[in-house]
Amino acid sequence: MLLKEYRICMPLTVDEYRIGQLYMITKHSHEQSSQGEGVEVVKNEPIDHPEHGKGQLTEKRIYLSSRLPSWVASFVPNIFYITERAENYYPYTITEYTCSFVPRFSIHIETRYKNDNGCTENCMKLDEEELSTREVDFVDIAHDEFPEKHYKEEEDVLKFKSKKTQRGPLLEKDWKEKTDPIMCSYKVVRVKFEVWGLQTRVEAFSHRAIRDVLLVGHRQAFAWIDEWFGMNMDDIRMYEKEMHEVTNKKVGAAELQASGAESPSTPNNTPTDSSLEKQMQKVSVSEES
Repeated sequence: MLLKEYRICMPLTVDEYRIGQLYMITKHSHEQSSQGEGVEVVKNEPIDHPEHGKGQLTEKRIYLSSRLPSWVASFVPNIFYITERAENYYPYTITEYTCSFVPRFSIHIETRYKNDNGCTENCMKLDEEELSTREVDFVDIAHDEFPEKHYKEEEDVLKFKSKKTQRGPLLEKDWKEKTDPIMCSYKVVRVKFEVWGLQTRVEAFSHRAIRDVLLVGHRQAFAWIDEWFGMNMDDIRMYEKEMHEVTNKKVGAAELQASGAESPSTPNNTPTDSSLEKQMQKVSVSEES
């Protein structure tokens, strides 16, 4: 298992980001789904936890066949998705990613949001063993190298200035020390892929992908502030409901198209976990030779 703690600062308060995050996730999911794949919302309902209190449970299917590296895409089904289960007890959340096709793979993310600039050293109360292996990665939404394929000038926080709040642009390298308000997303991410010979490679690849997602998502949450600033929880739940219906229709249409293009799937022609391991080892050997 590879454990990392990501710290992502934002020029927002924790209360503001509660709305901004929900808006960003919903809008981003809709945009991605317009590309033929994306996020299907299976469940979105209130929950009550004995320790964490009232929250919101969501379950999603993330379809991403075309976004996989070639050494993985060569042996997964045409319709390939990861299941996301998220329990949101804001300002604390738990998110799990699993894949029925690869049962030895999982991602566990614990998040806590605090009104500081990333200075809390053990926000998640990790034990000594986990602290000894933890790697802390500060993600800077303004100055970190940004994936070119995701770049949009209107979302460039080095240039963006909010009309509603007058915040931005985040030009200075030390903006986290000078900006008010300031908050930080603390995310402890545990990636596990228990397949001999490929564990290190897949876990490292997963963390790189997660870091890109965190960078893009937090950047968009701020760049879209003029769209969500002033909304309340009733407003955002209505926005979620309306957008989820539209997004699910897009993903459903894409899924039907993909399933019609491939041969019928039966238990006999669906790769098992053991056959997956063998195929991945073959790919690994061929690429390294």
